[in-house]
Parts: sequence; structure tokens; C-alpha cells
Amino acid sequence: MSNKNVDNKSDTFEFDTTPFFESLDNAMDKNEQPERSNKKPAKKTWRKTLIWALSLLLVIFVISYAGLIFAFDFLGLGESKDVDVSIPKGATTFQIARQLEDEGVIRSALYFRLFSKLKGYDSDFKYGVYVFSQDMSYETIARKLTTEGEVAEAVKVVIPEGATIDEIAKKLEEYGVCTAKEFRKALRHEDYNYDFIKDIPEDVYYRLEGYLYPDTYEFYNYGGEECAHRAIDKMLANFEEKFDYNLQKAAADRGYTIHDITTMASIIEMEASSAPYEEKQRVSAVFFNRLAWTSEPNLLGSSPTAEYPYGNGKYNTNKYTGLPPGPMCSPSIDSIKATVEPMQNFDACYFVTDKENKFYYNNSYEAHKSTIADLKSKGLWA
Repeated sequence: MSNKNVDNKSDTFEFDTTPFFESLDNAMDKNEQPERSNKKPAKKTWRKTLIWALSLLLVIFVISYAGLIFAFDFLGLGESKDVDVSIPKGATTFQIARQLEDEGVIRSALYFRLFSKLKGYDSDFKYGVYVFSQDMSYETIARKLTTEGEVAEAVKVVIPEGATIDEIAKKLEEYGVCTAKEFRKALRHEDYNYDFIKDIPEDVYYRLEGYLYPDTYEFYNYGGEECAHRAIDKMLANFEEKFDYNLQKAAADRGYTIHDITTMASIIEMEASSAPYEEKQRVSAVFFNRLAWTSEPNLLGSSPTAEYPYGNGKYNTNKYTGLPPGPMCSPSIDSIKATVEPMQNFDACYFVTDKENKFYYNNSYEAHKSTIADLKSKGLWA
């Protein structure tokens, strides 16, 4: 065998180790690769913990709030304000509970239904007219509902704008709500929980004259001083709603109290009851212009005030300066608003009306007298 053949054989003999080492490298790479951790990054863990904590706090808050509502409602920890409720015949516990919630007697119809069911009251509730207080417990309300309410009819009573205490008393007696005597007794001796009452001075004849808001009401006509009290309370609540925060603020900004405004509004009501709002604003401006006089006494000079039968003449603005002790009738909302916002840049200090209820304004007393003389000559003097 020649050397040449051996060499050729050696040249052609090859042992390829590449696949082996590649496999070995791959195996080593797999063995050396660290195990994947199941732990999430710290940032994601922190977020999850925060969300969990906030959710827990929310649940605790909701449960606590619901428990607080139930506790207040169950124990009757509310205002001591009376509410008339007429339960219709055949009403279910669900309907009664919803009505009590709507009327503001309870906070939760659901809680009251559960209580009534657990205590076995729900099947014994009866219809009728009931008087509940917002500070009554569930137990008191339920017991009250198990006895038949006083059977009474609701009567519609219109309290006209400009009505006096005497006129309101007469009308309530006429409709059988209460007697005039019961009404006046409740007016003088009963307590009513309204902030504006605290500012009424003691020298007024009727403490609540002017505050019984004129409107159409539904009262129950089974009589008694208690019924008189509820009728008065309903009218006072209406006054508080009408004389809202915006009016109170506007009055305070001008330096006047609710009592001041109501007193002046009652005079405007007596002077211009049927006049449009803008006319009442002019009348209001005249009276406030007179209050601002510095060169002569601040007499409002309103004729109707001289006719008020009480107070030993102290309500007569032809004799006494400034505002009288208090209102002399129940003013309308227009008269109240006109008092709070009199006509701007209106300088007249005198006015008079003719038989057709037309208003005439003057800046001087001489011009005022001339207008009156002219109206008399034409047969228009009222």
C-alpha cells in the first residue's frame, strides 16, 4: 500500500463533534438556568395589599354606617318633631313602612319591616290617622300602629294672604280643625322648634302673628289643642321653607333680621295686597326711604297699622317711629321678597292709591297733598 493511499484515507476520515458539543452546551445551559420564582415583584405585591386594605376599610365603613343608621332609627334618636300620617285601610306592612320613610318618621323602611316581622307586629297594624314624632323608637311606632288611629277626615283650609291671627283662628274653628280658644292657647303656650321664633321680641301681642304662612293646607278635623298645635306647626314649617337661606342672607346683608323683614312685609301686604310684585317693590322702597330720614321723624305713616286692635297703639306707625313691634298679618312670599329687594333708585317717600287701586308716588309732602286733592276733585279718592 502506497503512502499516497494512506494519506488520502486520512484526509477523508473526519469525526464531526459539533452536534455533540452543542447538545452538551444546551444541557449545561438548562441545568445552570435558575429556577423561575413564583414571587411577584414587590411593587405589584404592594398594590395588591393596598387594594385589599382599602376594600376592607370600605366594607367596615358600610357595615358601620348601616349599623349606625339602624341604631339611630331603632332607638328613635331624631328630632322631636310631630308628623301627621294617615294610614289607608288595607295598607300592607311594606306600604306602611315606605309611607313612614317618605314622611320622615323613620330612616329605613327595610329595617322597620325586619323589626316588625321579628317582633310579630306586622300582622296587627291598623289604619287611621296617627301622630308620630321623629324621635320615636321602632317599638313605640309599632305599638302605636297596633291600635286603630283616630278616625278623622282631612279638610282643605285656605289661609288667605294678609290673614290675621284672629281670622285664622275663626277659619280653623269653622272647618272643625279646632276651636278658636284652643288655637290661641296653643299659639301662646306651646313650644315650636324653629330658630326664627327665638328672635321674636317679647313686646309683640301675638307671638306668632305674621309667621303662619298663608297657603292651602290639609288639616285633620277631630279637634283639640293637640290638633291646633299641629296646624300651627305645619304653617310655621311652610314659613321656614319659603323664607329660605337666600332670603335670610339677603336680609342679613342689608342689616335686617327675619323679624324685621316679616314685620315690614306685613305692612306692605296690608297696603298693596292685590298689587303686582313690582308695585310692592316701589311701596317697599318708599317705606325704607322713610326709615332713612335724618331731617324728620322716621314715621312710616301707614294707615292700616293704625287699625291693628292690639298693642295699645304701639303698632300705629303714624305715631311711633321705625318699625312696629311685630307683623300685623301673614304676608305673602311676594311681599317678603319685595321687602328684601325694594325697587332700586326709587326716591319717592310718599304714595297714595285711588278707588281703582292705582298707585301715585311723590317725593315731597306738598306734592303728595296735591295728588290727594286732585283725586278728591275727580271722585277717585278711596
